[in-house]
Amino acid sequence: MAVTEKAAPPGPAPHQEHPGRGNRPDQEGWHLNSPLTLTLLLLLVVVFQGPVRGALSTPVMQSWMTVFVAVVVQALPFLVLGVLLSAAIAVFVPPAFFARALPSRPALAVPVAGLAGVVLPGCECASVPVAGALVRRGVTPAAAIAFLLSAPAINPIVLTATAVAFPRNPEMVLARFGGSLLVACAMGWLWQRLGRTDWLRLPAHAHHHGETKGEAFWSSVRHDTMHAGGFLVLGAMAAATLKAVAPAEWLRTAAANPVVAILALSILAVLLSICSEADAFVAASLTQFSLTAKLAFLIVGPMIDLKLFAMQAGTFGRGFALRFAPATFVAAIAGALLTGAVLL
Repeated sequence: MAVTEKAAPPGPAPHQEHPGRGNRPDQEGWHLNSPLTLTLLLLLVVVFQGPVRGALSTPVMQSWMTVFVAVVVQALPFLVLGVLLSAAIAVFVPPAFFARALPSRPALAVPVAGLAGVVLPGCECASVPVAGALVRRGVTPAAAIAFLLSAPAINPIVLTATAVAFPRNPEMVLARFGGSLLVACAMGWLWQRLGRTDWLRLPAHAHHHGETKGEAFWSSVRHDTMHAGGFLVLGAMAAATLKAVAPAEWLRTAAANPVVAILALSILAVLLSICSEADAFVAASLTQFSLTAKLAFLIVGPMIDLKLFAMQAGTFGRGFALRFAPATFVAAIAGALLTGAVLL
């Protein structure tokens, strides 16, 4: 007796495996990565080199490239040096050192922590984890906040870069130092008086588990260089665009009104998120604006910008960042106005 096959029930055919379809759960899909993206961009430039060359030869693009290259070339050495020093501090200086060095009274610990930024160079990207380590080791949050705000703004690398960027206005160095330290101490004392413990989330333990100090150092250098370098390029592009594309009448109108000029450059500092080792060169390129408006740019940027808000929220909690960022922005503008009226 013959055996007959049963007819398949109506409906969609069962799924069949096909080689090369990538249906294994452990098989990764095709995706872009940084080397591939760079290769594709270079190929596009080679293929369309005629139109690209023509676009770059226009007067507007020549002016744009001049400002962009000047800002990047001037700022890059200071950025790299700052990254190296901040990585060395984060890796080789034990957090317990800061706790032992600060006074036990919070009112005195705030200015001491603020002045510590002079001898502990580091960009704002490094100051957030260092401040987190201070809080984790028992340092009063008011002192940690003062260090968090002062270190990126008054360290020797940043002040030297400011002097190089403003060779005809040496008073800008003193104004940046005084204004930034004043705001840092004011915010520390303000937290000591009004801050609440439930607003501040204690940061988790630092990473770099399983790495030697040398590996952690170079890992930090690579990360911070790419991170800060990217913001430097964006800042240089924005400054070059303002100089080359924005109508001169608009910039003159904004610069002519002192209130508008200060607010405009303060908001620009928040949006650009430039590393503090490089921001002075961007500020110096905005020649239409007053020294006080540029000072506001230099004081606001290292204290609160988009990347700092994200880092502070991730380290100390969103509740802290949502309260701290607006207060710092207002205090930084007030500090710039006060310092500018006295020194500029």
